[in-house]
Amino acid sequence: MYPGGGMTGWGGHGYGMGTFGWLFMLVFWGLIIVGLVLLVRWLWDQGSSARSRGSGDGPLDILKRRYARGEITKEEFDRIKQDLVR
Repeated sequence: MYPGGGMTGWGGHGYGMGTFGWLFMLVFWGLIIVGLVLLVRWLWDQGSSARSRGSGDGPLDILKRRYARGEITKEEFDRIKQDLVR
């Protein structure tokens, strides 16, 4: 028989994982879970930034907002719009 009981010698008195083994296992799985959460958040942020890029902030939209705020006159609006359409 092996010391410590059992067929493999790992059972019983002091041959198991012990306190440090359990602590290491908890830290290991904690890091795995934190890594997965950070990966999911990063992927979510990448998707939301791609959606915001297609929000319609093209040159013509900017021109319309400037005209609506009174930053440019009707003549300037028409002239710049013609330049953009070409």
